Amino acid sequence: MRERIAFTLNGAPAVAEVDPRQRLIDLLRVTLNMTGTKEGCGEGECGACTVLVDGKPVNSCLYPAAEIEGHALTTIEGLLEPDSELCALQRSFAARGAVQCGFCTPGMVLSAWALLRDDPHPSDEAIRDALVGNLCRCTGYVQILEAIQEAAGG
Repeated sequence: MRERIAFTLNGAPAVAEVDPRQRLIDLLRVTLNMTGTKEGCGEGECGACTVLVDGKPVNSCLYPAAEIEGHALTTIEGLLEPDSELCALQRSFAARGAVQCGFCTPGMVLSAWALLRDDPHPSDEAIRDALVGNLCRCTGYVQILEAIQEAAGG
């Protein structure tokens, strides 16, 4: 039995039919072809699949797709500027070498974006706290921290 859900996806109205057991990441990647969201562990441990629901970071591998009904969903694709250019935070990640293999990057950027929206000039500790659910195996985190500080103007 599939159910029809309506939600906002990256600022635009969206409608989809979902199986009640379907995960949000599968709705995004398979049904909606929003492949910027990555699945790492599938258990909510790595943060690669992080998206924003009503502006708050969630693990889309654990989030039931049907629960997005009536909510605003933002994926990494939703952070692009109107001219399809990277947003300032994404540009900082690239400039600071905070992107190595890139697999964790969408989740890291979305978690950082939510932080900067609520705290435009976060401390290093606040940045670390905001990224606690996001794991990276390549960069060693220093470049990620520097990229977020740069995007915050610090």
